[in-house]
Amino acid sequence: MFTFGSSEGVLGQLYPNKWPLEELLPLWRPTMECYYKNVMDVGKKLFGLVALALNLKENYFEQVGAFNDQAAVVRLLRYSGESNSSGEETCGASAHSDFGMITLLATDGVAGLQVCRDKDKEPKVWEDVAGIKGTFVVNIGDLMERWTNGLFRSTLHRVVSVGKERYSVAVFVDPDPNCVVECLESCCSETYPPRFPPVRARDYFHERFSQTLASYSGSD
Repeated sequence: MFTFGSSEGVLGQLYPNKWPLEELLPLWRPTMECYYKNVMDVGKKLFGLVALALNLKENYFEQVGAFNDQAAVVRLLRYSGESNSSGEETCGASAHSDFGMITLLATDGVAGLQVCRDKDKEPKVWEDVAGIKGTFVVNIGDLMERWTNGLFRSTLHRVVSVGKERYSVAVFVDPDPNCVVECLESCCSETYPPRFPPVRARDYFHERFSQTLASYSGSD
């Protein structure tokens, strides 16, 4: 796994990326930075469409400061594809939904990614996600579910082993830490009031990651 963020802005200065030595991989950094820029352009265009779908101005998310500083993180992932000798189902990534706004996922076409359309239903029903060359899989995150008052549901997903090595690139498009996330006017009414109070993005992520760490500690 290799993770990096923007090399620019306040966040880029506070949390500088750690790149492989240039003499070992001379084109690695410029390639990754170019990918980051291009995929962020895609993300912003996608959010323009999201805003229009929610009866908002196309540049709404930019107006509220979601992209004042680029907080998106890119993660290059490798799944070994090893299967359990007992025949039991093996997960390269257990069932979860992403914390942020949306995730843009590029895959190598190898099967294994699955989604659950109704995350509240038991037992869970999992469906395979077909890899389509030249496209992104778009996962809605928990923060977008909160922002839209549950109108857009976050995507419960997992990766199961299919006995073959698998690679993917996930781009977690998250808002500027100072952006305040509160229920969109078009997503609430007198009969359907906001389900969540306003929250600053940095506080939201701090709470979510703290909960995750606590759950890991509690499982020891």
